[in-house]
Amino acid sequence: MTEREFALDVVRRLQQAGFAALWAGGCVRDEFLGLMPDDYDVATDARPDQLRPLFKHRNEIGASFGVVQVIGPRGDDGEWLTVEVATFRSDGTYTDGRRPDSVVFSSPEEDAKRRDFTINGMFFDPVKAQLIDFVGGRADLGAKVLRAIGAPTERFTEDKLRILRAVRMATRFDLAIDPETQAAATQMAGQIRAVSPERIAEELRKLLTHPNRARGLRLLREFGLIEPVLPEMVPTFTLPQGLPSAPTGTLWEHTVRVVEELKGPVSFPLAFAAILHDVGKPRTFARTPDRYTFHRHEHVGKQMAEAIADRLRLSTAEKTRVAWLVEKHQYLADAPTMRASKLKPILVHPGIRELLELHRADALATGKGLDHVTFCERMLRDTPPEELNPAPAVTGDDLIAMGLKPGREFKRLLDAVREAQLEGQIRTKADGLQLVRELRSAPPPASETPSE
Repeated sequence: MTEREFALDVVRRLQQAGFAALWAGGCVRDEFLGLMPDDYDVATDARPDQLRPLFKHRNEIGASFGVVQVIGPRGDDGEWLTVEVATFRSDGTYTDGRRPDSVVFSSPEEDAKRRDFTINGMFFDPVKAQLIDFVGGRADLGAKVLRAIGAPTERFTEDKLRILRAVRMATRFDLAIDPETQAAATQMAGQIRAVSPERIAEELRKLLTHPNRARGLRLLREFGLIEPVLPEMVPTFTLPQGLPSAPTGTLWEHTVRVVEELKGPVSFPLAFAAILHDVGKPRTFARTPDRYTFHRHEHVGKQMAEAIADRLRLSTAEKTRVAWLVEKHQYLADAPTMRASKLKPILVHPGIRELLELHRADALATGKGLDHVTFCERMLRDTPPEELNPAPAVTGDDLIAMGLKPGREFKRLLDAVREAQLEGQIRTKADGLQLVRELRSAPPPASETPSE
């Protein structure tokens, strides 16, 4: 059974029991657009306690708000099928700007009017194949317009996250934005700070993994959402890009072009790193007579990316990958001439494909060639894995067996053997141990020689 079939079955069982039951919200919108809904929601006049005799398996954690999760059989993918069944309701005040303090069970029309945007406020009876539209959602969907239901200021006051959701909806469905809706969202943009970082991050994940992400980034600025969500990006609005004698726009415009050039399925860490890859430039900006300089901006950018990830409470894996991509976004520029011991370790990093895509997008956005990307891709294709990342010729245990103790010298020797191995200068353990003996008998590097 598919999720759609289960959602139809839930509606049918409710109607057969004498209740009104309709598909509601996003699934109706997606059905009319010919898209596969992420999930199906059912709205009904049945109260939570009236669902118990009809559906044996339920999760009633949201029952106080009239929402019950009905659990069905396993789907075709082996996962349990679930449908949220919500009683038609009107919402009370929203003290926390997120959820209503109370709800009153009501009619379908009143339920529709409490929702966010007209395209999300429609109902559909899948048994009768009948649309029920109290808010003009079908017309707005046909006209490709995103419009808040009722007074936009009221809708955004109820849940501040709707300001950011407006950007995501317009981006996902390529919609023009109703002027009154946009004016209210722009005026209230600063209030997004009242929303939890986790909810903001989840909207960003959905926005930035969509192919139309570059428009979404432009809309974030147009709505005034960059300042409260990513204030570190504000200096890029005016920072010059290109040579002083031949400017090519601002750093912000370059960033948008990089995001636009990302191709294929794009992960959130890659898209977010594309936005932040030059975030360190404003703090490292300097000028010589003929050029702008941004020395070490990638390292400053890494630190800033980590702080942003912490503020948005991203997962550790997301934070680590974003920061790594930002720090390394220039690393492969000289790949064709780099020493193998510097290039090979990064080619075997789990994030190398994302890094190459970031390099590709950055190069295209600045009108540069892709020789470095092509070179790396060829190496990955043609070089055996055991040559790119051979097992260490000498290990710490080998050094301990030689009487050495872990410490600075210990690490220096291991690093030197590994470098020689990646350069192809040694291949066996015997070669590696011989190199260790030679390094130990040689005078210490100048930097380690005690001063007189």
